[in-house]
This record gives sequence, structure tokens and C-alpha cells, in this order.
Amino acid sequence: MDSVGDALFRPVRTGNAFEETVERLLQAIKLGVVPPGERLPAERDLATRLNVSRVTLREALHALQESGFVESRRGRYGGTFVCTASPRAMPTSVSRVDDIEDALTLRFVLETGATEFAAARELSDEDRSHLRARLDECDRAALDEYRRKDSRLHLAIAELSGSPSLTAAVADVRMCLNELLDGIPLLPKNIEHSNRQHAILVDAILSGDSSAARRAMAEHLDGTASLLRGFLG
Repeated sequence: MDSVGDALFRPVRTGNAFEETVERLLQAIKLGVVPPGERLPAERDLATRLNVSRVTLREALHALQESGFVESRRGRYGGTFVCTASPRAMPTSVSRVDDIEDALTLRFVLETGATEFAAARELSDEDRSHLRARLDECDRAALDEYRRKDSRLHLAIAELSGSPSLTAAVADVRMCLNELLDGIPLLPKNIEHSNRQHAILVDAILSGDSSAARRAMAEHLDGTASLLRGFLG
């Protein structure tokens, strides 16, 4: 593997291991580090280089197989191979890499700030019940309605900041984000992980720990950003 491959297959961070593994593999495929028709490094080697478990790696490979980027072959010369014709992402009006990064930066600033303010405020019983209801709604959402329920939870957090202007700004960036998300597949493993992060995030807000809430939101947003950069970048 050349130096580019060494750079891409470097250890991932632990907070969003699945999402970052998907991102690294997609980068290697899209940049031609592993050309169409060629085999990815062996699972054991790849898991070691990315510093992830074999389970996480297999889940990431399964997601890419379901999305049409790689295929699994059995037998003596089997393994995971890059498909000769990779799928194209659904078109979005936000298509340039700079536009994607701009949207992700704006989202990060707005939503981490809104979360910090939400956790710092004295919340009413009604506020707390509303937030828990949105969390439960997202956790129980079917695959085809997940993004809508996820949006409602994030907007509920923004509303608890107490700033209508900030809430409106989060809603605007969420519209842009959903347009980007429509260009990538829904990954059940990512949804499972997001729901766990949502629970940690809401717990931090309800306990009034603004620093922990901000950190939890930042980590959560980083996971989504990894997938968007991987699939659309």
C-alpha cells in the first residue's frame, strides 16, 4: 500500500468508529487507492491499521456492500472487492465540497451552541417532558421516518436554548443538512449509534451539565459529518 493508503487507513477516533471507518473506506475507494475490481486489504490487517474491532469493520463493509460500493467474494481468492461501477450519490443542490464543509461548519457552531444554552437554562417540567418525548419518538422511529423524527429532536433542543433567532437558524441549516442526507443511504448501524448518542445528549441537558452536553453534541455531529464527507465528498 502506498503512502496515500497509509494516510487513509490510519487509526480512527473511538467516538464515531463506525462512521469514520465508513468514511475512510469510501475515501480509499473514491480516490482510487483501491481501484475498481481490486481487493481491499485483509480484514485483520485493515482492522489493525484503522484501530477498530473486526465487528466494527465488518459492519462498515456490510454498509458499503448494501450501498453498492463493494462486493464480497468467497473461495481461495475471495475477500472484499471494490465494485467496478460504484453508485452515484443522489443529486443535491449543495454539491461542491466547499459547500458541504460550509454547511457542516455552520451546523456545528449553531447546534453545539444551542445545546450548551439549553443545558444551562432552568427547564420547566413541560420542557423536560417535551424533550423526552422527542427522544423517545426518535428512538422508536421506523427507518423511513427516522430523519424527520431526528430533525424534530434537534429542533426541540434548539428551542430549549430560549432564543427564537437561534432556533430559526438551526431550522435553516437543518433544511440544508436534510438535503445532503437525502444523498446518502440510511445505515441501520449509524442510526443505532445516533440513538445512543441522543440519549447521552438529552441526559446531559436535563442534568444541567452544559459542558457535557456541548461535548456530546459535538461528537454526535462529527459522526454525521464523517458519513457525509465519505459519501458526498
